[in-house]
Amino acid sequence: MSPLNIKKGSTSHSAYQLRDPHSEREERHTLAVVVDNEAGVLARVIGLFSGRGYNIESLTVAEIDHTGHQSRITIVTNGTPAVIDQIQAQLGRIVPVHEVHDLTDEGPSVERELALFKVAGTGDKRVEALRLADIFRANVVDSTLDSFVFEITGASDKIDAFAELMRPLGLIEVARTGVAALSRGVA
Repeated sequence: MSPLNIKKGSTSHSAYQLRDPHSEREERHTLAVVVDNEAGVLARVIGLFSGRGYNIESLTVAEIDHTGHQSRITIVTNGTPAVIDQIQAQLGRIVPVHEVHDLTDEGPSVERELALFKVAGTGDKRVEALRLADIFRANVVDSTLDSFVFEITGASDKIDAFAELMRPLGLIEVARTGVAALSRGVA
């Protein structure tokens, strides 16, 4: 069947449909962006995402060079490979941006997140919360007669798993820092 004779609802593909449908799957990417530490830079980066309808799963910002007045923005986002490439290109065009790295594509990286969990409970629930905290290597940073605040660090999926286990035990509140990430090795 030629491309001109394809009927509506037909499963045949034309020569014009060269893209692999599997390559358009959304992927999770961690981007590291080095910027000048000045007012309005974060707003411009966030504006790029919101203006184009891109989602940010995690966002962390901190100064990395006090004398050079530079900060690092770590962004976790989802998108097709084409969207991720577009995000990188657009970030690179913002004037105070010095570097844009896709840690996901550049090779192995280390990602960690810090979270605080407030869990209320007494009796068996309190004992179980302490037992699980020990298994997850969470630290008790505050304790009252009816609640704990746990501090936990690790990959985002570890934080998510801890949250799911604490919910039925009396999870009241969660505060998460967002992802901090560095590529592995010397480069």
